[in-house]
Amino acid sequence: QMRLVESGGALAQPGGSLTLSCEASGFFLRYYSIGWSRQAPGKDREGVACISSSSSDRRDYADSVKGRFTISRDNDKNTVYLQINDLKPEDTGIYSCAGRPKIHCDVDARSYEYWGQGTQVTVSS
Repeated sequence: QMRLVESGGALAQPGGSLTLSCEASGFFLRYYSIGWSRQAPGKDREGVACISSSSSDRRDYADSVKGRFTISRDNDKNTVYLQINDLKPEDTGIYSCAGRPKIHCDVDARSYEYWGQGTQVTVSS
């Protein structure tokens, strides 16, 4: 059974940092492109970052998060990470990872097939 499980969400202060994890089971992440997206209350889901399969390893980011978000992969741990620096209140939302069996990733969250349940990030002082 293919499964993605996110973790690392928390209540954090503006200016702080968080690292979210997306651990896969039932398949090898290295062969999939993985995307991170978020959904704030009352807003549409927004794709924020993606990483292509290990054949490419290309990374892409939404303009709204460039320079603050970093996506990475650890194939040995079958896990993809999303590091968020300089947290802002507008980063608040449920962050989900998703995968698709394609080499090249797409920041657009609508193109992914396999989804995790999400992890809550709240940025507040």
